[in-house]
Amino acid sequence: MSEIIRLVVLTGGLLAIMPILLIITLAVSIERLWFLKRILRQGRDVHDRLRQVPYQNIHGLHAVADQSADTLQGHLINTAIASRGESAEEMESHLEEEVLNAMPKINRGLWILDTSVTIAPLLGLFGTIIGMIQAFNVLSANGGPSKVTGGIADALISTGAGLLIAIIAVYFVNYFNSLTRQIMHQLELIKLILINRVHGKGLNSAGELSRGAKLPAGSRLTAAEA
Repeated sequence: MSEIIRLVVLTGGLLAIMPILLIITLAVSIERLWFLKRILRQGRDVHDRLRQVPYQNIHGLHAVADQSADTLQGHLINTAIASRGESAEEMESHLEEEVLNAMPKINRGLWILDTSVTIAPLLGLFGTIIGMIQAFNVLSANGGPSKVTGGIADALISTGAGLLIAIIAVYFVNYFNSLTRQIMHQLELIKLILINRVHGKGLNSAGELSRGAKLPAGSRLTAAEA
């Protein structure tokens, strides 16, 4: 314990901040990992259920919405149901608003990890500089070279601790950015499925456009195909 206190004093107290910063980084990482993984899992379930709903079957959408009422994807389904009397463009605008409204919940707390990536090495380096200054003060007073090198080695512990925290934080930042992109892609896909289920005609069993569905511009049906 006395050795730890000596190292904390040597680095100007900055070494004592490192465990606190590490605990905060790990706590945020664990919470975000659980939250983002849960959203992805819920999104996969909602996506699979929506794919089984027939086109223009509002009752089927109601059933999926009831099963996923407390999820981000469930809010999208409810928005689509509420906008079913509008055009596809207006529905898309409302669904896009719901997706953007969910972004703060998805990105919440990630700024703490970004801060840890930046500030942890800087705090460690600053603590090392303070320790080196004290080590050279020992040399100028009554110490010898061995005391100076020993002080510098102890001060470098602060830099090592800062780099360790930054390495942990940058891994989670990159991983969570990947999860966030997957979630946004998933929400966009669900948004398109909802628009198609409400306003689309769908495909028949042979994989052809159902009668009455719109054809792409420039296409024509022959008499035999019609």
